[in-house]
Order: sequence, then structure tokens, then C-alpha cells
Amino acid sequence: MYKGNYVSVIIAAAGMSNRMGSKINKQFILIDNKPILAHTIEKFDNCKYIDEIIVVSKDTEVDYCRKEIVKKYGYKKVTNIVKGGKERQDSIYNGIMALNERSDIVLTHDGARPFVRMESIIKGIKGALEYGACVIGVPLKDTIKVVNTSDEVHHTPNRSLLWAAQTPQCFRIDLLKEGYEYAISEGIVGTDDSSLVEKKGYPIKMLMGSYDNIKITTPEDLIIAESFAKGIGNLRAYQEL
Repeated sequence: MYKGNYVSVIIAAAGMSNRMGSKINKQFILIDNKPILAHTIEKFDNCKYIDEIIVVSKDTEVDYCRKEIVKKYGYKKVTNIVKGGKERQDSIYNGIMALNERSDIVLTHDGARPFVRMESIIKGIKGALEYGACVIGVPLKDTIKVVNTSDEVHHTPNRSLLWAAQTPQCFRIDLLKEGYEYAISEGIVGTDDSSLVEKKGYPIKMLMGSYDNIKITTPEDLIIAESFAKGIGNLRAYQEL
């Protein structure tokens, strides 16, 4: 299925971690005695279909990331650690520019999502090959309210049509590059990579992920993450792996 396709991953780890309220980048906070970013890289490093991993780090943390994450834990597929940009979008673009010229399929992933399942990674690669562009996500459980500027409910959208987008987001390299180049030329800023490909006019397939693929953003998330890492309250999810 993947023969002849060079698969790359760009892991975004250059965020400011403002909502975490920590003195260090949230990517380096320990979960089950290992940095969050290390857990994340490990998932892709262990996937036999991944050929290269590009980590995008803050300018001041590139050396630390290389020594204390990549070298310390012996990850073999990390080929480059590049400097991030002002916004996540800029950081991912820097990662795109560092990709191997052989790259056919590109997965973009948040460094602070350490619980991505192997099955989701493989599903994303297959989805990119089949559809050109796809996003791992989950249907929303909560009812969503759209409000106006006065915080009054404007309308309630149909929950059955609403999904929470996660990562990895997976693309044929040509579609991802077109989306980013179009965004740059038009001054478009998106909240994720798929939105830029959408703006270029390409359809995006949504693929079922898992609810434990959380993005660690706030101190409360750390409590949940520790329970996931230790298997508490998440036994069913790990039994299915």
C-alpha cells in the first residue's frame, strides 16, 4: 500500500505555552517521567511507514531539543530540527521547506499530542494516499452554541455535523505546498493546516480518531495526561491498540 511513497512528519513544538503557565515550554514537561515531546516523537519514530521526522522548535530551544530529546532517547528518524516562526503557520512552513525532496506524503502533528495512536497515524497515511488530504478527528459530544457580540445565543448548529479536528493532518505534498503558497500570496491565516488546503479549493476527508488524542494545553490537561500515561481511566483505549 505504501511502497514507493516517502512519508514525512512535521511536528510543531515551537509554541509559547502561555495557557500552561509554566516556566518551561510545555513540550518539555514530564509525563510519566518522560518529556511530552519525547512521547510524541516516539509514536512516529516507531511507525514503520514513516521515513523522516522534522521537528520545529523555538529558536532558543533547538539545541536543547536535539540534545535532551532526540539524542537522549535515540530517535532515528528525526532528520532535522528547524526554527519556528512567529505563528504556528509560519513554523509548519519552515518545516515544509526542510522536507526531503523525495517526500510524497506529509503529516503535520502537534508536539503536545503525545497520545496519538498508531492506528490513527497509519489511517492518516492511507487517507492521504486515497483522498489527497485528510484530518484525524472526533465527533463533538457537547452541544455547541453560536453567540453574537453580546454573548446571546444566535443559533445552535446540528451537533451531528460537528467534529473536533485533531492531528495528524495528512496531505499529498503538492496539495499542502499549494495551500501554503496560496495562503502566503493572499495573506490568509488559518487555525490549522487543512484550512489552508481548503481555501485553495481542495476537499478534506475527515477520519475517525480517538478521544484520548488530547492536546496538552492547560494545567488541567496534565492531570488527564498522567492518568492516560499510567493507564488509569483509559484501560479500554489501550486494550484496543
